[in-house]
Amino acid sequence: MPLILYQRDDCHLCDLALEVLATARVPEFESVFIDDDAALEERYGVRVPVLRDEATGAELDWPFDGERLQAFL
Repeated sequence: MPLILYQRDDCHLCDLALEVLATARVPEFESVFIDDDAALEERYGVRVPVLRDEATGAELDWPFDGERLQAFL
């Protein structure tokens, strides 16, 4: 499952999302920072952090906890 975590630099909520992913032992995901990409900024600007499953296009918006994350996965 190719996962992408869209986030920003210096984002406290993004740090919390990373903690949830680590606690849930999500094996691999790519971190993409939206700060310097106008298209990603427009799409995710007020929503980050967002976890996206590239295979299905499904997205999990913050806030999420371990339970919501496991249901998403």
